[in-house]
Amino acid sequence: MVRYDGGVPSSRPGRSRPEPTRHGGRVAAIILAAGDSTRMGRPKALLADPDGRPFVARLVRALAGAGCHPVVVVTGRDHDAIAAALGDDRLPVDPVVVNNPAPARGQLSSLWVGLDAADAAVVDAVLVTLVDVPLVRESTVRRVVEAWSRSRAPIVRPAIGDRHGHPVLFDRAVFGELRAAPPAEGAKAVIRADAGRIVDVPVDDEGCLVDVDTPEEYEAIRRGRVR
Repeated sequence: MVRYDGGVPSSRPGRSRPEPTRHGGRVAAIILAAGDSTRMGRPKALLADPDGRPFVARLVRALAGAGCHPVVVVTGRDHDAIAAALGDDRLPVDPVVVNNPAPARGQLSSLWVGLDAADAAVVDAVLVTLVDVPLVRESTVRRVVEAWSRSRAPIVRPAIGDRHGHPVLFDRAVFGELRAAPPAEGAKAVIRADAGRIVDVPVDDEGCLVDVDTPEEYEAIRRGRVR
């Protein structure tokens, strides 16, 4: 596992370009896991999914299985525990674990940290997802990447009807917009600015919509209501 500690890489990957995905184009993935999980009361990244796997490890597997590389995990105060959980899971890939030293700046600051780490490999697009949306299927991720590969739209996301889910794919063409977005608005400012060019990918995967923020929501998925 490549780890970045305190925003300073202890083992930094080179800028060699990763191989294109099976769909064409080089797509990285960023998992945002730097929040304090105040409503949950414990780190959401470490919660066990219905199969007993930590949320963060489940997401790494889904993203890597869809051909994303590298897979970057952005952590906050729970950096060591999250890195240890990933190390214990015997993942099929080595994720890049990078710490946001000041996550109180807002979620966009974590996206910037993740984008810096992902683009060290010079990628063509990034998929961004939240660790509290852990149940998205690998097949859904793959469909989003395939839709981007065909269209090269600036933003691609899964959708069920008029509900939009995660992960959201951002083409390299909007990396500059993400870096310049107002911290208070985050990536939503970029999504609004490019609303007319977004591709919504119809899926039947409720997992791309399920946001687990509270103990009650976690208990619901533990009972297998959504898989």
